[in-house]
Amino acid sequence: RLNTEELNRLVTTLYNYKNRNVSQIALFALSTGMRIGEILKSRWTDLDRETRLLRVPADNAKSKKSRSIPLNNSAMRVIDQLDTEDKYDYLWINRRSGKPYTTISRQWVKIRNAADLPSLRIHDLRHQFASLLVNQGVSLYLVRSLLGHSQITTTERYSHLANDSLLDASSRVANVLDDAMKKSA
Repeated sequence: RLNTEELNRLVTTLYNYKNRNVSQIALFALSTGMRIGEILKSRWTDLDRETRLLRVPADNAKSKKSRSIPLNNSAMRVIDQLDTEDKYDYLWINRRSGKPYTTISRQWVKIRNAADLPSLRIHDLRHQFASLLVNQGVSLYLVRSLLGHSQITTTERYSHLANDSLLDASSRVANVLDDAMKKSA
């Protein structure tokens, strides 16, 4: 998982990267926790702006079960910046070929190097999404649902992050007690 400084560097790079399509795909992955394959196969007919949901059809899902992805403000900003609506079936289109992306590997290497994160995999954006949720106190059950995991054991790998958050929260009490002790001394 990325620390705060690394996450800031990545997001800054994505917002300023010259290839807007690929940077938007990465921002969308970071905002939704979706797998890259699911994102690249997303069609405009899968999007419901009113309910802010993006449907992942069963044939595009790893679990082979259809699911709906809730679109937060960050994801909606990415959607609103796309200029492919009413022009193409797919959300993200490679401008050179006029076809949907099948991969973003080459551009991803350039992005992660520009962000000085040379070992960051594109799938790590999904893990970062989950880590951010857990560290904000979101239950593993909800994280499981958002990621589309069929087994809770898959999601439980993020539970150590919750423990870090719990320790941090508990340490705040220690800080207050330490301050009180210093004032009474």
